[in-house]
Amino acid sequence: MEALHLLRIQAHANRLANLRLHAAMAPLSFTELHAPRTGFFPTLMATLNHILGVDQYYVGALHGDEGLTEAWARFVDAQDMPELAERQRLNDQRLITWLAAADSAALARAVHMPRAQGRVQIDAAAHMLQHLFMHQTHHRGQVHAMLSGTAVSPPQLDEFLMPSEPHLRTAEMAALGWDEVAVFGPRTPHN
Repeated sequence: MEALHLLRIQAHANRLANLRLHAAMAPLSFTELHAPRTGFFPTLMATLNHILGVDQYYVGALHGDEGLTEAWARFVDAQDMPELAERQRLNDQRLITWLAAADSAALARAVHMPRAQGRVQIDAAAHMLQHLFMHQTHHRGQVHAMLSGTAVSPPQLDEFLMPSEPHLRTAEMAALGWDEVAVFGPRTPHN
């Protein structure tokens, strides 16, 4: 199986996990979303905003956006779930769109990521994508743990990658208008 196909599945899984997580969190009040909690970032919204800001930075780097350092400095936190969910949806779709248009050469292409003090980090797109997916998963896990201290049951977030389990994502796939074969490819005897 090709890396590009797996990365495309991962981008879709990221979108599905965000959709499910944000839907589960929708009933939480402003106070609950901003209440101090145990985690690397002190609130649910602070953690979700961190995911969004980092996602925007890296997806912007993939697209070759200018002014990433300035955009990072100007990032304004979303204050409620509807705003956060919409901004994250747009960025998730931008990532999916980039991967849909990518080929193997695009994965090997150098991505320039401006850092503090004029330093520019350069890595292959495939390596940067692996880092981005790890970062998203890491911090969504923290949100998941923080939800245990609310009335919202933390939703299942780790069942989107297995082609053999379409029944576990039926609602989300339908909500997004996605087709199993388009995302995962045709079923084979082992999946």
